[in-house]
Amino acid sequence: MSTEPASAPEVRPARLTMQGISKSFGGVAALREVDFVLREGEIHGLVGENGAGKSTLMKIIAGVHPQYQGRMTIDGQEVQFRSARDALAAGIGMVHQELSIVSDLSVAENVYLGKQPTRRGIVDWRAMFEGAREQLASLGIDVDPRVRMGSLAIGLQQLIELARVLFSGARIVILDEPTSALSPPEVHRLFEVLRAVRAAGCSIVFISHFLDDVLAVSDTVTVFRNGQRVATEPATGIDKSWVIQRMIGRGHEDLEESYTGDVTLDSKPEAPVVLAVRGLAAGRAFDDVSFDVRAGEVLGVYGFMGSGQIELGRAMFGKLRPSAGTLSMAEKPLRLRNTADACRAGLAFVPESRRSMLFYREPVYKNESISVLGRIARLWLKPAVERDIARRHAEALSIRPASVETLLQSLSGGNQQKVALAKWLTWPPKVLVLNEPTRGMDVGAKEDVVRIVRGLRDKGIGIVVVSTEPETVLSMADRIVVMKKGRIVREFAGETVSKDRLLEAA
Repeated sequence: MSTEPASAPEVRPARLTMQGISKSFGGVAALREVDFVLREGEIHGLVGENGAGKSTLMKIIAGVHPQYQGRMTIDGQEVQFRSARDALAAGIGMVHQELSIVSDLSVAENVYLGKQPTRRGIVDWRAMFEGAREQLASLGIDVDPRVRMGSLAIGLQQLIELARVLFSGARIVILDEPTSALSPPEVHRLFEVLRAVRAAGCSIVFISHFLDDVLAVSDTVTVFRNGQRVATEPATGIDKSWVIQRMIGRGHEDLEESYTGDVTLDSKPEAPVVLAVRGLAAGRAFDDVSFDVRAGEVLGVYGFMGSGQIELGRAMFGKLRPSAGTLSMAEKPLRLRNTADACRAGLAFVPESRRSMLFYREPVYKNESISVLGRIARLWLKPAVERDIARRHAEALSIRPASVETLLQSLSGGNQQKVALAKWLTWPPKVLVLNEPTRGMDVGAKEDVVRIVRGLRDKGIGIVVVSTEPETVLSMADRIVVMKKGRIVREFAGETVSKDRLLEAA
């Protein structure tokens, strides 16, 4: 028997090292003396509550935040990026949660965006199409590079944006909530691509609030809390409970149960109907959809991406004109020519994309007051009144940082979502439609949104929660309808329902 000691497991060399990184916004610390290491050929999961600092750290790496304290090195060489262009030139690419594709351009044009091959000063279309096909095939993506990008499923768009980042020469890829809009088969496909990219030597940072996804694909997991790194461990040695405990730093059993356990639905069949939907249809998106929304009830509308529920939410607010069917409130027909008509009728809407309704370069108070300016400022603006309203909402909704002067772009995604909800709290609507209200949030931020939604429900507002996340509808809904291929296929009311039953119905 050999007496030689067992060799230690190979430690891959560090590709990116960050030491003592600190960053503040308006005097409020977002990061405090953070150390972080990303190794060659590693998928590194990064988790934490909204506002924990993980996105700020990644934006420093990607050159979005050039001003900070601390030291960053790539392959042993100290770097200081002045812009995202500098980071890209150094081999760093970032795929944001809100995809930056150009829907009306072809797949090939998106892959080569800004770097189209030319011949004698003219775009070489043949070379671009062939190059895109080869690049996508190397990642196992089989798609015609000539098709319009906007015609593809969201999962394919996500993979193609990843291909674009890799094509740019990135050796470090940062993925921000890459699975938040994907169905289970699309998540599986993305993971296969990420593992292939890792095997080729690329280093990946995987930011997500879907802890099961993080643990399934990551080699290493780092947890952030309150602007600090609190733990870094191999993914094989930890579980979801361990991660949640370190994320929130307090008893987590109730929070975790809200998103994993069975739920008994408390439907309200005797409550008055505030909105009736009958035979609603919109092209290929959905067809023959009928249901009632009752006062003081949360109706969950669940389905996989592409089932039509997102388009249904838009149609209920006048953002998408139905091709058939009717909407009525208090038995009076609604004719919604636009969103202004919907607002006047007592409808409110928070879309799945915060970017479509918020002003990122404006302060929090202006984002909150925009929906009520006509009531508080008929002749001229009243900033003092706007700020006072925003302060009350910031306190009630636990928006952080609490200063209403903070630019919206400085807030975490979860706090931005709270601002989006706050727009409708001053003069509450009769019916509130929420498309993907907790997308990209950690369990703590989701609990805050659940509390807000339940509070509005208890005031008698009829609420429709539309989501591709079963956990979201289970944590909020009193009644649930399931959509599949544009139609309602199942309703759950007055019974116990689980995530598995929702997935099976969809």
